[in-house]
Amino acid sequence: MGSENGSLMIRNEAANVALIFGVTGLVGREIVKTLLTSKQKWRIYGVARNPEINPMTYSFISCDLLNASETREKLSPLQDIVSHVFWVTWSGEYPLDSDECCVQNKTMLTNALDAILPNAKRLKHFSLQTGMKHYVSLVGETLCNKEGYYYSEECPRKSSGRNFYYVLEDLLKEKITSNGAVWSVQRPGLLMGSSTRTLYNFMGSICVYGAIFAEQHIFAATSGRVRDKGEAFNAINGVGFTWKEIWPDIGRKLGVQVNETTMFDEGFSFEREMGERKHVWDDILVKEKLVRTKSEDLANWVFLDALFRCPVKLLGSREKVDRFGFKRKYRTLDSILYWIDVMRDEKLIPL
Repeated sequence: MGSENGSLMIRNEAANVALIFGVTGLVGREIVKTLLTSKQKWRIYGVARNPEINPMTYSFISCDLLNASETREKLSPLQDIVSHVFWVTWSGEYPLDSDECCVQNKTMLTNALDAILPNAKRLKHFSLQTGMKHYVSLVGETLCNKEGYYYSEECPRKSSGRNFYYVLEDLLKEKITSNGAVWSVQRPGLLMGSSTRTLYNFMGSICVYGAIFAEQHIFAATSGRVRDKGEAFNAINGVGFTWKEIWPDIGRKLGVQVNETTMFDEGFSFEREMGERKHVWDDILVKEKLVRTKSEDLANWVFLDALFRCPVKLLGSREKVDRFGFKRKYRTLDSILYWIDVMRDEKLIPL
């Protein structure tokens, strides 16, 4: 079993052995849950810097992926048993359009691949998570689909600015192709779930969807439909909605009265208003006997300001993954209400 210091005791081989990078994040946790309830038998190893608050049943490895020697020491014992790798982590220390962001994220993936690929005899599939920013220039270039802002996997890369998603895809293709394993890239839109370790999690701040996205990762990795040259898939829920349609129901769930005629205030700023109220969250934690967290563990107010003031419509197509046979969809409102209940059950937010 794994331990917090990363020591490992390798057990007998299993048919499927998953290695999940970013296991404590929103998608990582959902991949673990889905694998644990799968009809197939999985042995699961999860990698992150720090263990999660509410641990699940898997072998945890604490590892700083920016440290090459530490990564090699802790992960190389797994290289001859791992069959499926899920990369659902990234570093947001630097601005997304910066050279530093590209270098840091490439370093993490390089160190991981160098540790597990040299003798990865059983590796079948490597699933990489990026996102819908694949289709949008981070420095203001016009959108690729000017007529409808409707993005398929065939849309070309943006020519201006830096995008670490491109760096990771190119590195993966280079390394995995020579290894003989199959790769896939999953590109989600808005993530939703219960996590204190996810920078752009919509739910923590108040949506693809954590559970659906985890299932799509696993589908791509195990269905046998992905060709040897690899595939990229948008990860989109697929059921249309507007915020005006669902916002009153979300308010009722949280016990808040929503004024349906003035839902949007041009002058309101989540970052400004909520940044001044950090002390209120500390009082709520004590009063409601919640898990000890900081408000920034759950909420990203800058993200919400950007989300509700996005100057363009960014709509992704899920036709390709449908064509490959992945059909799971949920209604957005149902998912939001579900995750509110999950966060309440985990004592992350008040009842």
